[in-house]
Amino acid sequence: MSRRGWLFFLAMAVIWGIPYLLIRVAVRQLDPGVLVFARTAPAALLLWPLVIARGQGRALLTHWRWIVVFGVIEFGIPWYFMASAERHITSSLTSLLICSVPLFSIVGQRLRGHHEEVSPRRLLGLLIGAVGVASLVGLDVRHGSLPWIGAMLLVCLGYTIGPAILASKLRDVAGVTIVAGATSFVALAWSPWALSHLPTHVNRETWSSIAVLSVVCTAGAFLCFYELVQEVGASRATVVTYVNTAIAVVLGVAILHEPLTIGITIGFPLVLAGSVLATSAAKNVAVAPDLAPVGSGNANFAVHDEP
Repeated sequence: MSRRGWLFFLAMAVIWGIPYLLIRVAVRQLDPGVLVFARTAPAALLLWPLVIARGQGRALLTHWRWIVVFGVIEFGIPWYFMASAERHITSSLTSLLICSVPLFSIVGQRLRGHHEEVSPRRLLGLLIGAVGVASLVGLDVRHGSLPWIGAMLLVCLGYTIGPAILASKLRDVAGVTIVAGATSFVALAWSPWALSHLPTHVNRETWSSIAVLSVVCTAGAFLCFYELVQEVGASRATVVTYVNTAIAVVLGVAILHEPLTIGITIGFPLVLAGSVLATSAAKNVAVAPDLAPVGSGNANFAVHDEP
């Protein structure tokens, strides 16, 4: 993977490692639907001036159908299910389930007859990462229930389809335009629910969580993630979920005072090693021209992947 790809990968690992903690804080006072609105509405307001300044309104109108589909699949439904689930299952279990996304992506590619090379090295990386995640958070489902675990698997499905839409249907649309349009639609769709479920009191901790979730983890994150998908491809971009989980567990230990277990000590290096392997491939692998990432800035990226 290129140096630029690693830069976006590491940025996304940090940005999407913190929402588990912030969501758990926010849903103490906010209804999950209100939280979806609170995440998307401010992000849309922040991004629209960029869309207008860059003269990208026409692109949004041209591709609005797929932008709406992307918004529903990536934001509207998954975020409601995730916020609801975090009221019933632990954040550690939530992050573990999200780590199914790369495996969903690989299976989805096979079902669609996608010919992107999935080398034994990458498959080994996925398996090592999965073992590392299991070591980090364990497989304890005693604090959850099957319906909420099922809801999280639907979240994983959405997170798998979303990047595929970016790579196939919206690859020529600027990331700021996609995220501005998607968050606008989701905020508008959830606004009636949010207005009818507003809490009577919101403390400073909740307001801070909402602000970071909206500005950093939504507006900033998806602009960064769009560039990551363009640089390394949809399936490799989803591998960032492994490192997200590691960071989420660290935050749990440092802020929520969760115990530093042997599983964490063993799991961390496995997660990192799995990510390195899963985001790399054998050199000199020929890839069809139409599968090459757009805007990667590297004419050789589609043929010679860097480790």
